[in-house]
Amino acid sequence: MSDPNVPSPPTGLDAQTVAQRRAACGFNDMADRETHGFWRTIQNVATEPMFLLLIVAAAIYLVIGDLGEGLLLAFFAVVTVGLVIFQERRSERALDALRELAAPQVRVLREGQTLRIPARELVPGDWFWLAEGERVAADAVLRQASSMSVDESLLTGESVPVRKAHLTGPAPAGTQPPGGDDSPFVYASTLVVDGHGLAEVLQIGRATRVGQIGASLATIEMAPTPLEQHLRKLVRVFGVMALVFSVSLVLWYGLLRGQWVQGTLSGIALGMAMLPEEFPMALAVFLAMGAWRLARIQVLAKRPAVIEALGAATVLCVDKTGTLTENRMRLSRLVCATGEPADVGESDLPEFAHRLLETAMLASRRGSVDPMDRAVLAAGDRALAESEHLHPDWQLQREYPLSPALLAMSHAWTMPDGRCRVAAKGAPEAIADLCHFPSEATQVFMHQAHALAEQGFRVLAVAEGVSRDGAVLGGQHDYDFEALGFLAFEDPLRASVPVAVADARQAGIQVAMITGDHAATALAIARQAGIDTIHGALSGEQMAQMDDAALALAVGQVRVFARVMPEQKLRLVQAFQARGEVVAMTGDGVNDAPALKAAHIGIAMGARGTDVAREAAGLVLLDEDFGRIVGGVRMGRRIFDNLRKVMTYITAIHVPIAGLALLPVLMGLPPLMLPVHVVLTEMVIDPVCSLAFEGAPEDPRSMQRPPRKGDESIVGWPMLLQGLWQGGLLLAVTLAIYGVALHQAMPEDVARTLAIVSLTLGNLLLVGTNASAGLGWRALLGPGFGAFWVVSGITLTTLCLGVLAPSVRQLLHFGQPTWAAMAAAVSLVALAVAVGAWGTPRLRLQGRI
Repeated sequence: MSDPNVPSPPTGLDAQTVAQRRAACGFNDMADRETHGFWRTIQNVATEPMFLLLIVAAAIYLVIGDLGEGLLLAFFAVVTVGLVIFQERRSERALDALRELAAPQVRVLREGQTLRIPARELVPGDWFWLAEGERVAADAVLRQASSMSVDESLLTGESVPVRKAHLTGPAPAGTQPPGGDDSPFVYASTLVVDGHGLAEVLQIGRATRVGQIGASLATIEMAPTPLEQHLRKLVRVFGVMALVFSVSLVLWYGLLRGQWVQGTLSGIALGMAMLPEEFPMALAVFLAMGAWRLARIQVLAKRPAVIEALGAATVLCVDKTGTLTENRMRLSRLVCATGEPADVGESDLPEFAHRLLETAMLASRRGSVDPMDRAVLAAGDRALAESEHLHPDWQLQREYPLSPALLAMSHAWTMPDGRCRVAAKGAPEAIADLCHFPSEATQVFMHQAHALAEQGFRVLAVAEGVSRDGAVLGGQHDYDFEALGFLAFEDPLRASVPVAVADARQAGIQVAMITGDHAATALAIARQAGIDTIHGALSGEQMAQMDDAALALAVGQVRVFARVMPEQKLRLVQAFQARGEVVAMTGDGVNDAPALKAAHIGIAMGARGTDVAREAAGLVLLDEDFGRIVGGVRMGRRIFDNLRKVMTYITAIHVPIAGLALLPVLMGLPPLMLPVHVVLTEMVIDPVCSLAFEGAPEDPRSMQRPPRKGDESIVGWPMLLQGLWQGGLLLAVTLAIYGVALHQAMPEDVARTLAIVSLTLGNLLLVGTNASAGLGWRALLGPGFGAFWVVSGITLTTLCLGVLAPSVRQLLHFGQPTWAAMAAAVSLVALAVAVGAWGTPRLRLQGRI
């Protein structure tokens, strides 16, 4: 089935040759992965305001002769660096795992088999397949090419695709410059926009054209998302406020009391207390780990903003084939144009079925990833084995691909006697058009197709054509076609789909099915899946006759869209968006890319999707199961909920820290929060933000509530007010404990101990309260909160040492309060946190939050 001038594909390289060439040439990587990440992380930490304040405080203590305090703060500085490095490395490991999943794949010939391998594993001399919508994996020479055009604008700047031809001679030592038609060379990172072919690798990695000019995705830094920009702006505002308040406190303390050293330490403590540097760190960790968690359920998140959008999706627009169904096409029935049926599983097919199946095979492409082509060829090879209906000696002269104008594809073959035979298969209406049926014959033909479609079959019609003079002609309509009958395919619904559709509808998410199939087939599958079919199906032809307003009105009711062309998906996305919906759209083809990019959440198919679709989409569905999409929505809601919880907690805990650093000084009381105490509290905040909250399980009711509003931000006034309410109560109680202790003539260190212990325990209670919100306090004892208990154990152990061990007590400026005083303080703090947790929903119900 190939051109006589095109060499047959070789068996490919063997494992030993691959290993030898990889040892000599390396991997097909265009840029090495960053090797200075550790030192760059340390450099970034060293420029953080919190770290600089810590170093300054340590230096002051060392200058005034307090060696123990200075060394303790220096130790905390090292721990801070360690925590940041741990969190960033944890995020990097998650992102590295995602990069491995997102690595381009290529179909390569190895030892007589076609394998799908990561593109980085190609070596010179490999033969690999190329198809429409794929990125070229290496510089190569084409050995086979069928109607292939390639976009080489990455290298040439010319936006017009160039036509490609194949080369039959020996592989050249190098390649010609890119650009120009009919060249046999293809180049890494360029895009196949039409046709298919087979190429032999010449250069890989840095030796490719794109590698030589340094164009590599690994060097491209993603721009910050709007959410990241918002949080950075928030941190900058707090940073300026911290600077102003800190300098004012130092001046006030020094000028009024003459205690410049103590004033400087109090100012540093206030600055450290007011800096909410955990906001961007928590966001980075949550999005990286969230993407990793999505990957574990076979959903690859390419852009962080998509994770935030998942929880707001109100409409899921999904393909039928491969997403709702198993994409395991099986040719089930052959139906003659006169209506006589034959099951493909029969041991002895009737003669009409032989001819029908033979022609269908000739209209299919071997090596195709199209499941219908593969089903036809598999059934034909099995049923027609060792018969005269298989033609390995026939030569394929021309392919007539499917087009929007004619939903049929044809292959023109030359027989050994020189005559031309054309085989076509496609949509029944397209085949009727090719056969030039009169209107009555068309109605009968379409009625037969409709009857099969109503049984849930996917239906293609088959026709055989000849040319009057025996030559290959310019277009499909130039041949005289005779309709032979129909192919009825089965593609069973995935077992997980009905439950997933029910879960989506329960979560307030509408599921719309979009397919190129006949309306009857689409409705049959939709009914099996549980998708709303009350309003029938809207066809692509009907859509073409509607203006945008009419289509927006129609999509308010219709949930099944049939005979839809890929480019019409964009109109559907825009129609849903015009109604205020947050749209998730699946797609796999080149023409799906505009719709995927326009949708709030573009979802590309991992296995059968083109590179163009994967690049345009924000999510890639690795195993193409609709249940994974619903699972992704569930995970997106969990991530959003937990991110909101941690933002509320960060706001809440910084209120008492900043208040206790400032208010006692303004009230004329001895300083309560020294730099060492602020750092000790931060040692708790940092790990619980990235570990305890990120690992918290989902709210079991997350899929029983409607989607949140698309414009609803993670960081907004409701969250800030909730945090201020909780933190304000903790501040009031802790400050009262400190003031009462001093009023009762307790030593300053003892009063400070009661306040710091109360603050720390209140901190842990705030973590537990916010992390388990919506889950119940018993959830703290279940899976997902192991990190919380580890951090709590370390914190309580440190507190015990600070109170009971004399040397540690001296370093922390602690005293030794009575057990009765300690119990009273802890009880008051627990009450304050409980009131904060109880009162927030009441404020929300009253419309204040």
